[in-house]
Amino acid sequence: MNDTPPRKLIIAIDGPAGVGKSTIASRLARKLGYANLETGAMYRALALKAILSDVSFDDEAALVELARNSRIQLEPTSTGNRVLLNGSDVTQRVRETDVTEGASRVSVHPKVRERMVARQQEMGANGGIVMEGRDIGTKVFPQADVKIFLDADPVVREQRRLKQQGLHGSAGELTAAEIRLRDQRDRTRTTSPLVPAPDALLLDSTSMTEDEVLQKAEEAIRAASAKHVD
Repeated sequence: MNDTPPRKLIIAIDGPAGVGKSTIASRLARKLGYANLETGAMYRALALKAILSDVSFDDEAALVELARNSRIQLEPTSTGNRVLLNGSDVTQRVRETDVTEGASRVSVHPKVRERMVARQQEMGANGGIVMEGRDIGTKVFPQADVKIFLDADPVVREQRRLKQQGLHGSAGELTAAEIRLRDQRDRTRTTSPLVPAPDALLLDSTSMTEDEVLQKAEEAIRAASAKHVD
């Protein structure tokens, strides 16, 4: 009888802003008993550090140095990841507009991404993770057991984000514009652009409920688990 426990999987979830990656990744991680590694939060923490240190989002060398000297931790809780920057809880602060915009700008730099990707690979090397971001299946873990690319109509994504943040009027218009700008920046950057991995499961959630997306993801995970058993 083989008493060896099943190998824990690496699950990659990619997609643009406002598509629901964080929610799906969090729910999957809880159901599987896996860690949920939200890479976007790591870039937001770095952007916050740049703001606090008065470092330009365009200064690649200074940003790499900040990344080298910053301790960014993600601690799972029942309501999502707690983000710590050098020991301080910055969970709420990194969700604010200026930091989110900054994260999109710092993440375009190749050497910044190289530094962050190395850290992400280190964090997920032993499996048992659901890692979500924009280049997990293509760059961070191209060997992931399950790759899912979530997308949705841009207007729907904007509406979801505005509802999530309770925004309307001029504030809502500004946020919608920032999402469109971030989409363009993410999809056209030279290093690790936002594209589906060739072998990723593509899920268009435009007309799907959260539970329906979760069900499709779970089916893909069960299929991958069965392969390892065989």
